[in-house]
Amino acid sequence: MKKVLIVEDEGIVSLDLKNTLSTFGKIESEVAFTAEDAMNMIKKNRPDLVLMDIGLKGNIDGIQAAEMVIKDHKIPLVFLTGFADSSTEKKANSISPDGYMTKPVDEDKLRKLIQQILFDPSC
Repeated sequence: MKKVLIVEDEGIVSLDLKNTLSTFGKIESEVAFTAEDAMNMIKKNRPDLVLMDIGLKGNIDGIQAAEMVIKDHKIPLVFLTGFADSSTEKKANSISPDGYMTKPVDEDKLRKLIQQILFDPSC
């Protein structure tokens, strides 16, 4: 089983993502609603992949949190965002995430991306 941490502050969106991931097989997931909670969960549970919302509420936004995940923990990370403007995408891509998807998330594209990252990283 691979562990995926969903970092999403919108309850309905996080539940939808969790349910979607449960249909992919061989994946268990948990949800953090803030960047601070995500950092604690990462230290405790060491996920194989982080799905990070860019527009998190709180003192640390998703891009700042993602920088910490990539730099300090070396965990693959995919941004999920409702912000599709070019400046946000450029800023997010500057930290070299493993993926960037806009919401609403296309389940087939998410499945393929997760498959590539977790189960066939040579692609």
